[in-house]
Amino acid sequence: MISADQIKILANQFANDVVQIRRHIHANPELSFQEFETAKYVSKELRAIGIEPKEGIAGTGLTALIKGRNPEKKTVALRGDMDALPILEANDVDYKSTNEGVMHACGHDVHTACVLGAARILNELKDQFEGTVKLVFQPGEEKNPGGASLMIKDGALENPRPDRMLGQHVMPFIPTGKVGFREGMYMASADEIYLTVKGKGGHAALPDKVIDPIIIASHILVALQQVVSRNADPKTPTVLSFGTIHGGQAQNIIPDEVKISGTFRALNEDWRFEAHKRITAIAKGVAEGMGGECDVNIDVGYPYLSNDIKTTQVARQAATEYLGEENIVDLDLWMGAEDFAFYTHEVPSSFYRLGTGNEVKGTTNGVHTPNFNIDEDAIELGIGLMAWIALNQLYQI
Repeated sequence: MISADQIKILANQFANDVVQIRRHIHANPELSFQEFETAKYVSKELRAIGIEPKEGIAGTGLTALIKGRNPEKKTVALRGDMDALPILEANDVDYKSTNEGVMHACGHDVHTACVLGAARILNELKDQFEGTVKLVFQPGEEKNPGGASLMIKDGALENPRPDRMLGQHVMPFIPTGKVGFREGMYMASADEIYLTVKGKGGHAALPDKVIDPIIIASHILVALQQVVSRNADPKTPTVLSFGTIHGGQAQNIIPDEVKISGTFRALNEDWRFEAHKRITAIAKGVAEGMGGECDVNIDVGYPYLSNDIKTTQVARQAATEYLGEENIVDLDLWMGAEDFAFYTHEVPSSFYRLGTGNEVKGTTNGVHTPNFNIDEDAIELGIGLMAWIALNQLYQI
């Protein structure tokens, strides 16, 4: 049986190369569903080690297989997401984004590089384990409807279908050298809420001649707080937040309409869709009661993410053997969303966190910020641990 020490030796051997892969991807970020060059680069890296990818899945996605002995017997899949965010990078590093206004601010460069690094390790050992490791590189994690959903529709989980699946995500709030796990419910669903409040504009000095959409919009925003405070089960985490409100062009002109957008997060699918109905009814009802109208558009996004108990237990035990119990962190519920959730509804899966925080190196800024970066010492751990967990999943199937 392959030992953790064998994995650690190979991880150390490949770490510098994988750091360079990460830096190349970081310097050349591409937005969701536009990862054309990134996909070509990933394919090139796979072919360089003798792995032939299947390209063009869901547009820019790809899959590949590492076949051990008796490859048809069992399969574990590893996910890497490839897209970046529309953020202007503020980091002063040699590998800073060369695509101005686009940045790998959520660590997807690390995720993709780590799957490629784990692939190198597992490819070296393929004659020593039974089963298949399936590599899944997906587009569009950051944008509805989520690249994972499109990969599934395009057959990424077929031929072969994974018995289990793993997703590894950077976490700047966990120190480098540690990893985090949570069994069961972990992350929230995420839906985008768009409201268009319609009234009748006019001169601000003649309020009796208008139907003021700004006043209506303010009442709608206050009323919608009841969705969480008076409709949601207090034991069910729920978030309804609004991030934009736009209306009008001048201080003395009442506009015809106001546009509002927000996000709804939940950890229960039945309540999630019941809440959509309540949001719609309240917004429309308030507007009509004040003489206006409200168009409601709810863009249904990612479902909640639930980690399979057995898969996560195996992953945690493997990590404990690899790192020691003192380096394992218990994760709390997280109201952020992740399209890996789609996979968790299809295949027993585990989504865990790789610590990348280092105060001395200044890598504790949150994801989705212009100063986000990682402690690259985490990459050696990331590739070795992912390979080790994948092998332990194969052993346990």
